[in-house]
Amino acid sequence: MTTQAKHQEKKQAAEENPGRRQLNALISKNLMQTLGQPGELERVQVRHLWDDHYRVNVLIGPDAASARVANSYFVVADGDGNILTSTPQLTRQYPTPEASVGFPKS
Repeated sequence: MTTQAKHQEKKQAAEENPGRRQLNALISKNLMQTLGQPGELERVQVRHLWDDHYRVNVLIGPDAASARVANSYFVVADGDGNILTSTPQLTRQYPTPEASVGFPKS
């Protein structure tokens, strides 16, 4: 097995870890609380890079086959999923789901 294959296998095993999945879910939730809810949200993809560094992609579209990356962040998060820093800076870009209730999509 090549070094690259071993690295991929190790990374995949870490991402399948229930603790890693829970931390990824917390990072996703915290990012979306700040960012807001884009229309046609397909999913939020959190990829662990190293230590406390992550790549977070917000994908939008009517389905997985036509989803595109609407926002992408390089974040540093603590063990509780709190985002300490992000590049680019994380700011509100969409309304919260509660704020958009009763208003038609434009």
